[in-house]
Amino acid sequence: MYYYGIDYTYLIFVIPALLLSLWASAAVKSRFAKYDRIRTQRGVTGAQAAAILLRANGITDVKIEHIHGNLTDNYNPVTKILSLSDSTYSSTSIAAVGVAAHETGHAIQHNVGYFPLNFRRALVPVANLGSRLGPLMVLIGIGFGASAYAEGRLPVLQLVTDIGLLLFAGATLFYLVTLPVEFDASRRALKILKEAGVFVDKKELSGARSVLWAAAMTYVASALSAIASFVRILLIANRGRRRD
Repeated sequence: MYYYGIDYTYLIFVIPALLLSLWASAAVKSRFAKYDRIRTQRGVTGAQAAAILLRANGITDVKIEHIHGNLTDNYNPVTKILSLSDSTYSSTSIAAVGVAAHETGHAIQHNVGYFPLNFRRALVPVANLGSRLGPLMVLIGIGFGASAYAEGRLPVLQLVTDIGLLLFAGATLFYLVTLPVEFDASRRALKILKEAGVFVDKKELSGARSVLWAAAMTYVASALSAIASFVRILLIANRGRRRD
């Protein structure tokens, strides 16, 4: 896949995924900024919306906290803390309520034992290890393959490569499992926002849906980037084996 010193696997797989990630990041910032200027008619803040959604689902053991930063909102299933950022906690904008509702959706998933969420939690150690060591082990296995062949150590290097690929596959799986988790959290959030009467009309609900859709695209971009990187590493590993 090298022509005139250019690695075409990078151009084919990595560059498009990178461009998609940049577009998705710009889209979520743009849509959040748009609907952050529009206040909810009921004047409900992000924190209040989260509390309403939790009560509507009979959840009483989740604590809502304020954290610093913008769009750093998250739900921690271990501590059962729903953290809302500066841009969300006290804001009455459609965007803030939508983001708060989305994170509350994760708390609801945890409460009902949503399998993809639990599966993703189990994959966290594998994803952390795989994203750091996987590509490195593959490149080590390939880089020392020729010398290992001459010294009779090729099977060991091939094992290192295979383990690296397996770890990297685990990290890629994490990004794939994240997709249904995030889409489902948004679905739950929008449904309950409508049922609980947090939004007065369809325009508010449509605005929140637009923000959450853009946010979901960032996860899609991350998943595609992970897949593209894995395929590229796999092609490089197979090319190295044919060379050896």
